[in-house]
Amino acid sequence: MKKIEADIKNETFERVYLLYGEETYLRDSCRRRLTDAVAASSDSMNRTIYSGRDIRESEVIDQAETLPFFADRRLILIRDSGFFKGGAEVLAAYMAELPPYLTIVFSENEVDKRSRLFKAVQKSGYICEFKPQTEETLSAWIVRYLDREGRRITRDALAEFMARMGSDMGRIERELNKLTAYTEGRGMITVRDVEALTPQELENRVFDMVSAVAEHKKERALALYADLLALKEPPMRIMILIGRQYRQLYLISEMKREGEADTVIAPKLGIPPFAARRLSGLSRSYRREALRRAVNLCAAFEEDTKNGRITDRLAVELLLNALAG
Repeated sequence: MKKIEADIKNETFERVYLLYGEETYLRDSCRRRLTDAVAASSDSMNRTIYSGRDIRESEVIDQAETLPFFADRRLILIRDSGFFKGGAEVLAAYMAELPPYLTIVFSENEVDKRSRLFKAVQKSGYICEFKPQTEETLSAWIVRYLDREGRRITRDALAEFMARMGSDMGRIERELNKLTAYTEGRGMITVRDVEALTPQELENRVFDMVSAVAEHKKERALALYADLLALKEPPMRIMILIGRQYRQLYLISEMKREGEADTVIAPKLGIPPFAARRLSGLSRSYRREALRRAVNLCAAFEEDTKNGRITDRLAVELLLNALAG
């Protein structure tokens, strides 16, 4: 990304860029800055945008061969094309023949690095992957964002906010906007502010249910389940998430037995470090055999529900009762 920032600053652009990855907030932000630098958004004569999976390669090439109109550069932006999942042989071959006045920017969610087009772009231009940010990076970004708005946040409030938000930077920004508006006239954001205004993700609510089960608080677990039903959350989705969290607890327990640290466990399970720490702490409430039994129970109830032997709503109630017992 630093390379792209330098290109924008120096106005020296590659003939082709590929921006891809799960972190759509950063990818979209980078894409807007890059494309606006190559050709202003108001320059409809030299700026062509394609989107979706019905883009014809021949049409892109015809547009690329058109000289810029009273400008130095022509921009072609291609979004969510699926070209990098296979095929696009004609476009891949064209990457070696891009004219000097042209800049093509691809923006994709997923790519296959083995595809011919990926290798062609890698050879002819620049590729930037946007991965989910680390907890430390997100925390620093949140603090800087709030500082620009004249706010500070307590350490406990930041931890609670991170636990509720996850790593989606777009969602984080929207919730920060609400927090700054809510705390107008106050300099400090507290845990109470976060709890009052920031909704929990479904996974966090399910974690609270699993925690209640671990403490044998069956009534609280069922009450939390009732709250989720009141929020119109599908019972089947809740059951799937309960099963996933128990599988994660079991895997973390096994990794801990082998001496793995939370920082190593998190990337292996594909979860943020704070989630790994939280699950790691909860795993200590269970014996190994109990976690294995819980995983098997979740799988059995899910199978019974999918096969129509029991309704999804009742299945979750019975599962929570069995786990708490």
